[in-house]
Amino acid sequence: MTEPLAEAGGREILLNVDTTGQKLLDWAEENKDRVEELLLQRGVLLIRGLKFPSSKQFGQLLAILFGEELMGYDYRSTPRTELRDNVYTATEYHPSETIPQHNESSYANKWAMRAGFLCMLPSEVGGATPLADSREIYKKIPAEIREKFEAKGILYVRNYGDIDLPWTEVFQTTEKEVVERFCAENDLRFIWKEDGGLRTEQVNPAVAVHPVTGDKVWFNQAHLFHVSSLRPEVRESLLAVCGENDLPRNAYYGDGQPLEEDVLQIIRDVYASETFHFDWRKNDLMILDNMLFTHGRQPFSGDRKILVGMAVGHGHSKHFS
Repeated sequence: MTEPLAEAGGREILLNVDTTGQKLLDWAEENKDRVEELLLQRGVLLIRGLKFPSSKQFGQLLAILFGEELMGYDYRSTPRTELRDNVYTATEYHPSETIPQHNESSYANKWAMRAGFLCMLPSEVGGATPLADSREIYKKIPAEIREKFEAKGILYVRNYGDIDLPWTEVFQTTEKEVVERFCAENDLRFIWKEDGGLRTEQVNPAVAVHPVTGDKVWFNQAHLFHVSSLRPEVRESLLAVCGENDLPRNAYYGDGQPLEEDVLQIIRDVYASETFHFDWRKNDLMILDNMLFTHGRQPFSGDRKILVGMAVGHGHSKHFS
């Protein structure tokens, strides 16, 4: 597999392949080293020309390319459906919603280094998965903003209840003891509420260093968790119902001081300036380095089916090895 990369979304990330007469998983075994090499060079790779008969083979192929079994989606922040063997649907938000740019699980103290997305069915209109280079985001955020975030970190606050995800879905258990053990192992402060709900708080860095390339990357979800990410009418309604302390999710500086909304808008503008996208085709496989590239979702109409699998754990926490 020595074909030069073609352009998709204006970037040289597209690898066209021909697997005529070859089994899908045999192709993966033969090309896994080259794919990993390209992924480290580019940060994201779109492979076009493979044929996936089922979600099972998608999961098997990712396990070969990533060199290990897929990870479960633990400590969730969005609704998904598990199909089998840690293959999931993409986030199941309403088609009219935009999902902002983010690195998967960058609000947590551990995450997957590798993520794979398979287009089983492209939407009729919209539905692209925009991308942005986390290294460029880091460089283009003004230094005084970057330095303050690096010094303080980010406090993520979540309240699990009837609005947004319940704790039983986030932690995939109905046992409080399991939740408490997870929190203890992952540096999460927790409070059980009188109504049966749960509140968690966690401070994590705003910036991370890639373990292989050594690059500094902007790696957090402050702009997404903060209440200012909501549409004004939704924000006003939630604040009226919950009050700030009980919002489903919010973010602060690591010392508890409020994040400035004008600063968050500057960060969102940097994301927007760096974002690009391609149009999905059936059987497209996109794999990315989750630290080097962010992803999101454009609104869409019509049916759309994107599957996701993740692997290769890494993290901030001293408890994670």
